[in-house]
Amino acid sequence: MNARDEILGRLRSALRDAPAVPEVPRDYRRASDLGQDELIELLTDRLVDYKANVFVEEAAAVPQRLAVLLEGARSYAAPHGLAASLFAEADARDGGSRRRLTDAPGQRLGVAALDAVDAVVTGSAVAVAETGTIVLDTGPDQGRRVLSLVPDRHICLVRVGDITAILPEALRRLDGTRPQTWISGPSATSDIELERVEGVHGPRTLDVVIVRG
Repeated sequence: MNARDEILGRLRSALRDAPAVPEVPRDYRRASDLGQDELIELLTDRLVDYKANVFVEEAAAVPQRLAVLLEGARSYAAPHGLAASLFAEADARDGGSRRRLTDAPGQRLGVAALDAVDAVVTGSAVAVAETGTIVLDTGPDQGRRVLSLVPDRHICLVRVGDITAILPEALRRLDGTRPQTWISGPSATSDIELERVEGVHGPRTLDVVIVRG
């Protein structure tokens, strides 16, 4: 018997003698009756507490909001699934000198290119108001995970219809087999001497545009 067989034998023996696993209680909250305005207010409150910048806009006003947010940016990235019309106003400003890099299946942006842009704009799959969490699941309007993790600034569009109140509601809308990125404010850590450092594991700045309609 080698070491591997001995270890596996001990594990099988321990599992054989282990007591039956008790049934997990499922009496937690699974749904909420919050209205649309209440969901927006709660999500905004949580995101602002996490030091994110939040804007609530009607769908028709989103291109103008993006143009304002991208002022001063020399270049930005976006996934192929976001409509080009969203960026028409932003691309026209500053004499049309601002570059938009599109990440597409046949034209993937490398890490160096993403690190060089001033911002990235993506959509989102679902948001959880109670925790202030936004989930990306690599849909066409969100792109690959690297797209929202490398640039220093992330501008994220959240449709009002995708806001849930609590986590169980959000999980029911997600496909657990898809790669996901869960965002609760700008990237930050306090691992070293409890000193908060931002931008270590992702974007230093998070701008959230909540889209009505």
